[in-house]
Amino acid sequence: MTRASVPIAVPTPLGVVADVSVSRIECHVAELDRVTGGGVVPGSIVLMGGEPGIGKSTLLLQFAAGVVKGAPVVRHVLYASGEESGAQVRLRAGRLGLLEGEAATAIQVVAEAEVGAVIEAARALRPAVLVVDSVQTMRSEDLDGPAGSVGQVREAAGRLAAFAKSEEIAVILVGHMTKDGSLAGPKTLEHLVDAVLTLEGDRYASLRVLRATKNRFGSTDEVGVFEMGETGLTEVADPSGAFLVHHVGPVAGSVVVPTMEGTRPLLVEVQALVGPAGVGPPRRTASGIDPNRMALLLAVLGRHAGIALGTHDVYANVAGGLSVSDRGVDLPLSIALASSARNMPVAASTVAVGEVGLLGELRAVPGLERRLREVARLGFVRAIVPAGEARGRGIDEIETVAVPTLRDAIAAAFAGGGLPHADGSPPHMTAVGPAMLG
Repeated sequence: MTRASVPIAVPTPLGVVADVSVSRIECHVAELDRVTGGGVVPGSIVLMGGEPGIGKSTLLLQFAAGVVKGAPVVRHVLYASGEESGAQVRLRAGRLGLLEGEAATAIQVVAEAEVGAVIEAARALRPAVLVVDSVQTMRSEDLDGPAGSVGQVREAAGRLAAFAKSEEIAVILVGHMTKDGSLAGPKTLEHLVDAVLTLEGDRYASLRVLRATKNRFGSTDEVGVFEMGETGLTEVADPSGAFLVHHVGPVAGSVVVPTMEGTRPLLVEVQALVGPAGVGPPRRTASGIDPNRMALLLAVLGRHAGIALGTHDVYANVAGGLSVSDRGVDLPLSIALASSARNMPVAASTVAVGEVGLLGELRAVPGLERRLREVARLGFVRAIVPAGEARGRGIDEIETVAVPTLRDAIAAAFAGGGLPHADGSPPHMTAVGPAMLG
């Protein structure tokens, strides 16, 4: 093509670009619709990842059943399985109770791994949604190489994306996870799709968390919480209550924190275990918490709170298998480490939240009032927060203890006193709440 024959693109002012309303396909599973932003968009392509056995196929079969249930016009969902036979898919559907009613006829299954054949089957059926389980098992006869290779995955995903856009059919791809927790396949796979959903949790425990790490049609802040049972994944009506661990009495190394997952406050338990190191360098293990962040907090504890743990093994965990990136976990994790190191429990009715700076100062966290209302709803009566955050934000049922530094927060957390300042003066704290106002 010569330069003269290249078509000229005509720019359009941003203010006059045509507005397009986005319709969505709801699956009537509230937790899943919450994460997708209200349902999947026709013509979009979604990638769902997760560890083997975590429940991806189960959730997508339930999603398919929700899409076809009660639709004003007959909808179909095509479930293309490259890993399992049709009989194996039927067994799972039987456990989910999907062999009767609308789902039994509206969900169509094709056990096929050739991407061209899957696309032709979808083109003939015209489903509302095409589910491909999984993209790593898809292959194209036009390309050399085994299924799962970089070239095959890229080719299969590209053809399925082109089909979704041209036919206005939503496509959901199941993706495998690598040992380091990232999605298997070329990085272009994540750039190609419109949304990336990840199903997390301990496969040997019951709770599962669905979150969006990319979403062109909605927020990436929301999470959905499910519980795995004999009949599939059920929505958890009270996620905060589900993630909390009920102990017989106060235990050292345990602190509850009100985190924010999107617009939803969740109460989770941060656990820490500190013990003398054996032979070799001390161990540092974190589950559900950024290990680099924990290393930083250990340094701050030693420098500004007088709790040196350089010769100790340190283990930290978020109970329930949830991964938390909220900086508000800094303060409760630090208190939990101090609690375990000194074998001094924090009162079970106390929570803590706040970001810890390199100089030992405490910084504000967003959404404190919403967090404290959830704290009060679940029966906690005392909250340790950064100084300045309690002003004008008192919740009647909560005694809010505002402290400026990590040293003061640790002092406030332990009954019967705490750590004095370097000059011997008592720790400084300000309490706001019914217990202090009389």
